[in-house]
Formats: sequence, structure tokens, C-alpha cells
Amino acid sequence: MASPRRNIPKIDYGIILTLMLMMIISLIVIYSAQTTGQYGTNFVLQQVVWYTLGGIAAWVIMQFDSDQLRKMSWYLYGIGLLLLCILFLSPDDLPLTKRTNGAQSWFFIPGAGAVQPSEFMKLFTILVLARLTTDHHVKFTHKTLQTDFWLLIKLGLVTAVPIAFIMMQPDLGTSLVFLAIFLGMVLVSGITWKLLVPIFGGISFIAAAVLLIAIKMPEYLKFLGVKQYQFKRIYSWLDPFTYQSNEGFQLVKSLLAIGSGMTGGKGFGNREVYMPESHSDFIFSTLGEEFGFIGGSIVISLFFLLIYQITRVGLDTKNPFYSYICTGVISMIAFHVFQNIGMTIGLLPITGIPLPFISYGGSSLLSNMMAIGVIMSIRYHYKKYMFSSSE
Repeated sequence: MASPRRNIPKIDYGIILTLMLMMIISLIVIYSAQTTGQYGTNFVLQQVVWYTLGGIAAWVIMQFDSDQLRKMSWYLYGIGLLLLCILFLSPDDLPLTKRTNGAQSWFFIPGAGAVQPSEFMKLFTILVLARLTTDHHVKFTHKTLQTDFWLLIKLGLVTAVPIAFIMMQPDLGTSLVFLAIFLGMVLVSGITWKLLVPIFGGISFIAAAVLLIAIKMPEYLKFLGVKQYQFKRIYSWLDPFTYQSNEGFQLVKSLLAIGSGMTGGKGFGNREVYMPESHSDFIFSTLGEEFGFIGGSIVISLFFLLIYQITRVGLDTKNPFYSYICTGVISMIAFHVFQNIGMTIGLLPITGIPLPFISYGGSSLLSNMMAIGVIMSIRYHYKKYMFSSSE
């Protein structure tokens, strides 16, 4: 017999409040960072504009229900691949697709600024992976080792195509985000551990072996096309102070900034350590120096809260497609946070991944807000799932 579930509002005000707190923190830290940064741009004003556009985009996406998102998923994925393909085929000396910081990852649109297609491709890939998994389980109600392997192949191919284009830009950090999304969604896809354990165990072993060779015998990796500057990135991560005049400069400055902030920080605007890109990729270093361990802990707690809120939404819904989307968004945000903060404290190599909702970045912020719009859509259309056939 059907029984009513708890009364759940259509708007998740908890997520909205969390995002508002992140926006306030973002604007405060960016304002401080831009006063001593290497650019003369008013990043605070631009961040407000991107937050506004992101809020509008989230509201629009919230109006689409599950069926509409499913129908749109492959079209959005195709558009994203088309944009990545155009970037790959375009000369890197064109004003529209010029190479910046060693990567050809952006479209430079007059009046709109730089747009990074790979940021939006993350969400498009999540939607397609969620649809593939849902459709697979509808088609194959009786699970076998063969059907699970076929699902793994489909999810892998959908993820590998954008990764291939992004690696050619080259952009290793963003490629790793796609890999994190893939792994997160595979773990909840229902694929048997008889497949996952040997496959991912083998991948982990190969990755560890490559890292060990890179550290102990780097000359053997030259046959695989690994460049000298990529070796230096690994060395500067393992021993940043030896390479602090070049590749290790940012990491050394980040460690000094965060370490000097100690428990309570030096106070707003009282930064002493010069940090390149302090408003974007290394915004956590700025936060750590000015607001110390307490400020950093508050930001990390907000991310834990946001992930908990998205997890709760995913568990509440009775729509498998929505649940898989929540998993993908959680995987994306969690990896961004772990990688960004990890690289600022020397735990992980520097990859140029922004801190979600905090770092300055138009494409990153807009795509993350769009992802939140999809999560808000789940709650907004929750009325279809407020009754369960069994309790």
C-alpha cells in the first residue's frame, strides 16, 4: 500500500544558502587577491556577472524534468564534442582559438571573454552516462558478466572521446576530472565487482609503476613521448624548494602563504606572499594566508555540506536517472576540491584545476551552476516520486 513520504519543498533552500555563502567568500577573497595580482582586471565584478548568469542558467535548467533532460543529453554531448573538435582543428594563432599558457582550450569571444568548452562537457558527459546506465538496466533486466562488461565498455567509450580531445589541448587536469566522473558513476552503476576489481586493480598497478619509473628511471619514459617539462613538474612536486626558481615556484609560494596564515590568518588584505593566479587556481592559498586554518576549514566544511545535500537529493529520488546524475555531480565537485586544495598544500601535483564556486572563472562557475540547476530540477520535480509502492 502506498504511503506518503515526508513533505519536501520544491525548492532546496539549503543548497541555495550554501551557494550564497560560497559566493560571499569567493567575492571577498577575489577582491583581496586582485589588489596584489598580476592583472589589472576587476575580477570581482566579473565574478558577480558570472554568478548572476549561472543563477539564471540554473533556474532555466530547473524547469526541465527527467524526460526532457534524457532527450537533450545526446544532443548536448554532440554539441560539446563539436566544439572540442573545432578547437582541435583550429590553428593556435587565430585570435578566436589562440593558445594560452601552453594550452589551446578556449574560445575567445569579443565581449564575452574566454569560453572553455571542456568545462561544459563535464555536465554533458554526466547526463549521457546517466542515460546510458539507466537505459542499459531497463534493457537488460537479467544481469550477467557479459551485460556488465558491455555497460562498462559503453561508459568507457563515452568518457574516452572527450578525454582524447582534451588531452590534445593539452589539459591533464580537466581530463582527470572526466576520469573521476567515470569512476564514480561506474561504482554505483551496478557492475559486478568481479569485473571492477581486476580491471581497476590492474590500472592502479600500471599507474603506480609509471609513477615509480618517472621518479627513479625517468629516461625510460622518453620512449613513450613524455616531454622534459613533464618530468620537471613531477620533480618540482616531490622537491619544490630545489626547483623554486622555475617549476616549483608556485608550490613554494603556496606552502609559504598557507603556512604563514597559521590558525587565524593575517587578516583580510594583509597578504605578504606574492602568489601568481591567486584569484583563480591558487585562491585557497590566499584564503589560507588571510584567514588561516579556521577560514580554510570553514570553506572545506561548506563543500562537505554541499556534497551531503546533493547526496540527500540523490537518495530521496525514486528516479534512477536522477540518482546517477547526482553521483556524477558529486564525483566532479569532490575531485575538484580534493585536487585543488591538495595541489596548494603539496599533497598532489599542480594541474590547474579551479576550486568550485570559489575560484574566479567564467566557464567553470557557469558549468558548475548549471550542474546545480540539474540537482535543483530533481527536487523541483520531486512531486512525481513523493509516493512509494513500498515503505
